Amino acid sequence: MRIRLMQMNSVVGDVRGNLERMIAAVKAAREDGVNALVFPEMSLAGYPPEDLLFRPSFLDALSDAQKELARHTQDILVVAGYAYEGTGLYNAAAVMADTRTVARVQKQHLPNYGVFDEARYFTPGEGTTVLKWDQWTLGISICEDLWYPDGPYLRQARSGANLLINISASPFSRGKSQLRQEMMATRADDAAAYLVWNNLVGAQDELVFDGESVIFSPDGRLLARAKAFSEDVLTVDLDRTPSQHRRWIDPRWRLGNSESAAVTVVEVPLSAVTDQSSKNAFRVEPLPDTVESLYQALVLGLRDYVEKNGFGDVVIGLSGGIDSALTAVIAVDALGADRVHGVFMPSVITSNTSFQDAKQLADNLRIDWREIPIKTVMSSFMRELGPHFDGRPVDLAEENLQARIRGTLLMALSNKLGWLVLTTGNKSEMATGYSTLYGDMAGGFAVLKDVLKTEVFRLARYVNRDRERIPQNVLVKPPSAELRPDQKDEDSLPPYDILDQILKGYIEDDMTPEEMVRMGLDGEAVRLTVRLVNRNEYKRRQAPIGIKVTPRAFGRDRRMPITGRFS
Repeated sequence: MRIRLMQMNSVVGDVRGNLERMIAAVKAAREDGVNALVFPEMSLAGYPPEDLLFRPSFLDALSDAQKELARHTQDILVVAGYAYEGTGLYNAAAVMADTRTVARVQKQHLPNYGVFDEARYFTPGEGTTVLKWDQWTLGISICEDLWYPDGPYLRQARSGANLLINISASPFSRGKSQLRQEMMATRADDAAAYLVWNNLVGAQDELVFDGESVIFSPDGRLLARAKAFSEDVLTVDLDRTPSQHRRWIDPRWRLGNSESAAVTVVEVPLSAVTDQSSKNAFRVEPLPDTVESLYQALVLGLRDYVEKNGFGDVVIGLSGGIDSALTAVIAVDALGADRVHGVFMPSVITSNTSFQDAKQLADNLRIDWREIPIKTVMSSFMRELGPHFDGRPVDLAEENLQARIRGTLLMALSNKLGWLVLTTGNKSEMATGYSTLYGDMAGGFAVLKDVLKTEVFRLARYVNRDRERIPQNVLVKPPSAELRPDQKDEDSLPPYDILDQILKGYIEDDMTPEEMVRMGLDGEAVRLTVRLVNRNEYKRRQAPIGIKVTPRAFGRDRRMPITGRFS
């Protein structure tokens, strides 16, 4: 069998646009002698469609699109993801052949943790369906169904399926790729069947889907893998003999199937699968390492957010610090230098070193550079506010006022010129509230929102691996908000190498302060960090959305009450 995986970047809600791309892919596959073409989970709808699923007009559009796609399936079997109404609302795979829909397979395990809310929308599917096609028997499942060791895939294999197809929309997070690969190798080996896993690629709001679609042999060997973080077409020729042989020599497959009476068998209305005269070589794309995959996720997340939402250019407040520098590099790699604008907004406190570093960054990246001093604006504010401050000493109010002036200037440029403001705060700052509400938090998209400060430094070194893009001085000088003379981040926070360990333990692993102290972390630093995290939830709720890259991101992933007294 010649099977093709279309690792596709669907757009949520663009049913017509997604459909047109899928029809073109069906026609191309037929011309290439492909027998079976597989699209990802929710490929017609985009994922996640969220409350669009409550709109009857959206479901009608999906139904019409699926029927139209089926009309193009002469001489080819096509599997595509969508949602449909039956006795409930189902996340489903439509199986189409001979210009009609031959089966609709429902997702049975609905994820309802982390970023997933599928139980809010869908009804769990039931039963076991296999499709008979010449000497092949196909079992089809959807994403989460494969993560359960005794899930639908295993019942399908025990019912004779020698080719298991799983369509997926599995989002990226740090360390997940290897976990998925190991899990799928085990599933293929347990089922003694080919396992075809086709994953969505692209970004949707906070989520990034990394692709990396794969095909495993019946003994759990990796045969083929598509590219990471980009659309790809993976075509292979499969021989059913390895699966048949595994089952002949393994006595577990001679025990019969007690579930056979509950299996729905669907005959595929196509002629026999023809042998292909030329074999497609198995292509295995490399998995990016930890830092490279993190960087690619940020680039893809920003690019798709800008492009899919119809923005043109982006603007960044350049401070001369490492966060704004890395954000600018990511923006250039995502959109091109001609669409990135940097604005330097010095105050009376801003050092000449910051000016030189910010200007050198703009020159290195060849982006538009603008300077808007805030000294005069700050003086005007202080003149008006002075009588109301009642002679009190300078404190956070004056510091935050500088940040809010800068935020106002960037938003004014956004309004006038149509540029999307990218905020530059990282996860360490978001976690501890080391940021200014309506100041440096003002903007439309937070690229580094889920990236800890220590990871920011690793990424900065990564983008400088071939040439200096971020000035070397930015990488070595102590981080500073530069809102008061000689200010350093460590005046207010534990050192970042300690802080980030505490944040990972508390936010991602739900560890208690006592557990972290027993690990050897400084007790005072732990208590300070936990207190800061707890009391700054109100700030995070008002921050712009950003790209999820860790197992526990702020926002739709980690949901904590603002008002609460649990300590």
